[in-house]
Amino acid sequence: MQTLSPHCAALLADAILVLHVGIVAFVVLGAVAVLVGGLRGWRWVRGYRWRLVHVLLMVFIAAQAWLGALCPLTIWEQALREHAGQTAYRESFIAHWLSQLIFFEAPWWAFVAAYSVFAALVVVEWVVVRPRT
Repeated sequence: MQTLSPHCAALLADAILVLHVGIVAFVVLGAVAVLVGGLRGWRWVRGYRWRLVHVLLMVFIAAQAWLGALCPLTIWEQALREHAGQTAYRESFIAHWLSQLIFFEAPWWAFVAAYSVFAALVVVEWVVVRPRT
């Protein structure tokens, strides 16, 4: 990162935050889509590849919470913000507002419990709304 300008680092940090929000939306809205689509007979919610990515991503998120590890995206974003001379999530419009959507104060156990329950829901969806193979 030595050759990366602070301005470029800040832009990359914002891009990672946007990606992070997109992943959160994919996981949450994907779970809702599977539930609704399973009840309404939507064929696309049974697509094997996207369902596999969905379940593996949620299991990965829950596992890293159980291990007490930060998301790699969070680590990269914070490193880039530090390189840019920014305080994480306070320097730009994108960083401030998008981070408000996915980050909030709570004890670590609350995140572990939430991720675990949500991962269990996604796994149950895999069984109840079977993907096409």
